[in-house]
Amino acid sequence: MFISPAYAQAAGGDTTSSLISLLPLVLMFVVLYFVMIRPQMKRQKEHKAMIEALAKGDEVVTAGGFLGKVSKLGDIYLGVELADGVEVQLQRSAVVQVLPKGTLK
Repeated sequence: MFISPAYAQAAGGDTTSSLISLLPLVLMFVVLYFVMIRPQMKRQKEHKAMIEALAKGDEVVTAGGFLGKVSKLGDIYLGVELADGVEVQLQRSAVVQVLPKGTLK
């Protein structure tokens, strides 16, 4: 009396409505790719190229904020001279920026 009978839906349904319901999800992924993922991959590629191009005598800025001149090169590590007689060894990936020649005086 108070409960109405429940009927099963027809099999198959409307396939266009299910595709349209997925459209916002696909659009959000496309926007996310172009706004976040692609620029990050570009920055990583530029950083890798910069690290591979390091040479002895380059003036660099490290991730810790130190400014120094590259004195020794290795596959994974490099020596950076921070001041006269002060040399530290750090990972290549810790180099954030290569400065123009003559910046450190």
